[in-house]
Amino acid sequence: MADRLEIEQLIRALHAARMDEQLDELCRLFCPDAHFRVAGSSAGKAIAISAVGAAEIRTWLSIMVKTFKLTGYELLSMAIDETEGAAAVHWRAQIHSKITGITVATELVDLVRMGESGIASYVELFVPH
Repeated sequence: MADRLEIEQLIRALHAARMDEQLDELCRLFCPDAHFRVAGSSAGKAIAISAVGAAEIRTWLSIMVKTFKLTGYELLSMAIDETEGAAAVHWRAQIHSKITGITVATELVDLVRMGESGIASYVELFVPH
């Protein structure tokens, strides 16, 4: 099981790769059989993404990186449970759609569970301001 420092370093690496649009680095952080979910609402419409396994996760992460540019990252809090190998992370960023040109301040919460070789489960919840 990962210790507190390993979990924190993984979360920071995940966020850094996301901010820098580093698809290969993002994908490297997930276990081959990981579960990945994103859920929230934007412009009054529910958004839900679900993927299992490296190939499906890479597809969704690729779409996210190609579609959205994140700036103004701010880590607000991180709660880590070493015994469960899990973390809850509250953060915010400006999310710019490369399609519409609109930028929206957004609050996000990541629920992360570690596996043997990286992230085994990732759930991202988001709410635009």
